[in-house]
Amino acid sequence: MASRSSRPGPATGARDGSRRRLPLRLLLPLLVLVAMTAMLMLRGYVHSEILADYRVAPATANDKVPQDILKGGPVIDTRSGRSISMTVPDDSVVLTFDDGPDPTWTPKVLDILKKNEAHAVFFITGTMASRYPDLVQRMVDEGHEIGLHSFNHPDLSYQSKKRIDWELSQNQLALAGSVGIRSSLFRPPYSSKAANMDNNSWPVTQYIGSRGYITVVNDTDSEDWRKPGVEEIVRNSTPKSGHGGIVLMHDSGGDRHQTVQALDRLLPQLMEKGYKFQNLTEALNAPSAHTPVTGLELWKGKAWVFLVDASDHVTGVLVVCLAVIGFLVFARFGLMLLLSGLHARRTRRRDFRWGPLPVTEPVSVLVPAYNEAKCIENTVRSLMRSEHPIEVIVIDDGSSDGTARLVEGLGLPNVRVIRQLNAGKPAALNRGLANARHDLIVMMDGDTVFEPATVRELVQPFADPRVGAVAGNAKVGNKDTLIGAWQHIEYVMGFNLDRRMYDVLQCMPTIPGAVGAFRRSALERVGGMSDDTLAEDTDITMAMHRDGWRVVYAEKARAWTEAPESVQQLWSQRYRWSYGTMQAIWKHRRALVERGPSGRFGRVGLPLVSLFMVLAPLLAPLIDVFLVYGLVFGPTDKTILAWFGVLAIQLVCAAYAFILDRERLAPLISLPLQQILYRQLMYVVLLQSWITALTGGRLRWQKLRRKGGVSAPPSAPAGRRQVMDGGPVR
Repeated sequence: MASRSSRPGPATGARDGSRRRLPLRLLLPLLVLVAMTAMLMLRGYVHSEILADYRVAPATANDKVPQDILKGGPVIDTRSGRSISMTVPDDSVVLTFDDGPDPTWTPKVLDILKKNEAHAVFFITGTMASRYPDLVQRMVDEGHEIGLHSFNHPDLSYQSKKRIDWELSQNQLALAGSVGIRSSLFRPPYSSKAANMDNNSWPVTQYIGSRGYITVVNDTDSEDWRKPGVEEIVRNSTPKSGHGGIVLMHDSGGDRHQTVQALDRLLPQLMEKGYKFQNLTEALNAPSAHTPVTGLELWKGKAWVFLVDASDHVTGVLVVCLAVIGFLVFARFGLMLLLSGLHARRTRRRDFRWGPLPVTEPVSVLVPAYNEAKCIENTVRSLMRSEHPIEVIVIDDGSSDGTARLVEGLGLPNVRVIRQLNAGKPAALNRGLANARHDLIVMMDGDTVFEPATVRELVQPFADPRVGAVAGNAKVGNKDTLIGAWQHIEYVMGFNLDRRMYDVLQCMPTIPGAVGAFRRSALERVGGMSDDTLAEDTDITMAMHRDGWRVVYAEKARAWTEAPESVQQLWSQRYRWSYGTMQAIWKHRRALVERGPSGRFGRVGLPLVSLFMVLAPLLAPLIDVFLVYGLVFGPTDKTILAWFGVLAIQLVCAAYAFILDRERLAPLISLPLQQILYRQLMYVVLLQSWITALTGGRLRWQKLRRKGGVSAPPSAPAGRRQVMDGGPVR
């Protein structure tokens, strides 16, 4: 059923030949997705999860390396085509630290250097400098020198010149954004001593020089990366035979507590021997390697550092949200399995009764209809097969396709047609309620068909005087297509697990418009159907709870409805449902602070509905975002295993729901594809609903195009049935 608040107006669009623009409903979710993806990609790049290359070239021949370089010092200048090497004076030690800055170990290293009034050179990677710019600033403020160590730390002998330029420029960008300088010092990743230069690394050194950099290797390797012990690190870091040296150490890349302890011993020992701990340019009596950065380059660097910081914070929030959605998903699955099982055992006991006597009093069935000519005959004829005494009231809400004439032409007994100008579904239902003769009211949509026992099963809970409304079991009648099968899975899981759970918790959120029943007195007490929201069925259900009525689920009251058969129709329907649910939650928000039945629903029902029907679906796309990220950038095997684990849990829940509803399990074959495709559409719909709600937008009813594909419930008998007065069905 799809009554509307007004008649359809002229379609908007680009039919006049003007350029068509992307609708805002698509643009905003797309922008959110792009922004989220960009933040994750940036975070992955800065954390060396993207474009990282961990290959290390084996040693090779060195016949193309000049002998002056092989036998020279650790400072190599290949700028302007020259090949010059230098060493530091005998009374100087240049401490160098690679791979930082690290938030744990770099501050400890800086503290020891400051305590001993020593200077050092820090060869920073762009990834770490981008993430910890404050540590780079401290290095410079305390008089230390900065050198480049590439951005992602790849072995440059495997890289193209374009990639080398990229590594250098990104490293400089991070340095400029951190402290507003450039550096002319560079140490290639995985480099060693000048004597170990080979035919792979020498061309890189030459190219680095052509870009204006001085290459700095080492002549004293502490080998702290092996973690050989504090004494061994001190021994390895001490220059031989009283000469000066460039000492290689690390302030990042793992546990560096041995390095820190060794440094605390090394500095006093060498100072006692007369060594000075200087920057490289101080030791060589050369101009500073630092050059201030101004103008556009400076602002580009600051923007880069800002975006990296933002990506880390955004990713941190996304990870927290992922943990929240993971908890909500598993909590919901656990509650559904536990409580639906309790509900099924309770209602299927042989001695279970809603009251001392079965309900046999006649029922008024209200069928609001707007342009339902293709479906309305099947709907009304299915009611004529009812095993319970009924009257049928079809309220034609300003149809233009002859819906009212068609029903009148059927000439069926106990069927009345009421015409009104198009005023919307709530107004049509209220009109029908005013004309109903009986105290029990059943509401259904104009595209739905009932089984013969549906009405009888639907009203039995009214034997309990506390029950004010009953939710039936809506099922998809046109499930032969893939999109229909996906909705079939959704309906079976939603009604059999969710509604059973909410029934046990006494906070049923929605009486479905396709199949629901009400006490007339309960409806009148809450003011009838309201048009305050687009989800009038959710609105009225919440009002019932707040008024103190019980709302229960009748699993045997089955109704077969025609589900949308195109993506556009499905989008329109679910957009309205999602937005209407948000409106209903907002409308009844005061229940959170009220007392009595209203307060109980507000503090139990509203949070559950908000968490499971609004927040959880909104955050659920993170599962797929991180799934794609893990598949592309790793760890792929763990990502696949986690996804199949979640899918297995969903499959168990779905199979359990199908078994409870006595449905064939065959449609569950399409469940994995549903998770990949169908669920993404629901994500975008919900996000669009959020955007509409936050921007204060208004949404109109959308009329779905019906094909009349649901002609009779599958369990309907072939023979004719009798209605309450004994008249035949035509």
